[in-house]
Amino acid sequence: MPSANNVRSRARERNSVLSRPEFMSLNQPLRGGSGPPENRCGPKRAPQTKHQAIQKSEEPTDGGSKDRRESTKMPEEDCMQLNPSFKGIAMNSLLAIDICLSKRMGVCASTSSSWGGCRSMVALLALTGHGITWIIGTIVCLTRSNTLAGQEVLVNLLLALILDVMTVAGVQRLVKRRGPWEMTPGFLDCVAMDVYSFPAAHASRAAMVSKFLLSHLVLAVPLRILLVLWAFLVGISRVLLGKHHLTDMVCGFALGMFHFSLMETVWLSSNTCQTLISISTLSWSPFY
Repeated sequence: MPSANNVRSRARERNSVLSRPEFMSLNQPLRGGSGPPENRCGPKRAPQTKHQAIQKSEEPTDGGSKDRRESTKMPEEDCMQLNPSFKGIAMNSLLAIDICLSKRMGVCASTSSSWGGCRSMVALLALTGHGITWIIGTIVCLTRSNTLAGQEVLVNLLLALILDVMTVAGVQRLVKRRGPWEMTPGFLDCVAMDVYSFPAAHASRAAMVSKFLLSHLVLAVPLRILLVLWAFLVGISRVLLGKHHLTDMVCGFALGMFHFSLMETVWLSSNTCQTLISISTLSWSPFY
């Protein structure tokens, strides 16, 4: 049995240890008073019955319902992305083939290309199908024409050229497709609003002009063959220069044929053409 002196000495040592600065926080009372824990924590909540707990667990919250709706939608969206339709796969495959072939055919895209030495000749060929070139040439021929039939054909050709330029520029602004090679458009292209790739403006113009001339001019067979060959070469020259895709050229040819058919439908008569010429030369009088 320990003696009373030993017990007092141990108690004295414990008090001396607790009085050190590092143990002073242990001697302080708890914040919020020294009352019983029941009073500090507030009033007790009434226990819930089993029936109430089941009802509370069965009541869905708005957040939970939204999460469940999203979870039901996500797998369908994932399936649509992972399993695209056959139409989408076919379109993407055709576009990939079109881009690949167009880049391979751009042999005159720059001077360092495989056919870079022929770039100037191909550019000159493409210039023969430019809209500004044909509009200026048609106006010059119209000022020098002395026959009513010739002026009728030239006025309708001029209107067809203006229609072609405006229509192609509008479609290009809507689609905004870039060419297979990143190139800044030239000065004449900016003037003719031929900035984007789809559809090919040169191909559309060449197809429309060649069909127009074949229908309204009497030409020999060799000249007719050369005219068709010229239209095809103008369209393909823009692909060789890296300006357009193959699909742009094909759609340009189709658009040019549509412009020709439209002009044939709204063909202006000789009297109407003479009136337009008089208005343009400021010699028209409404009283005569």
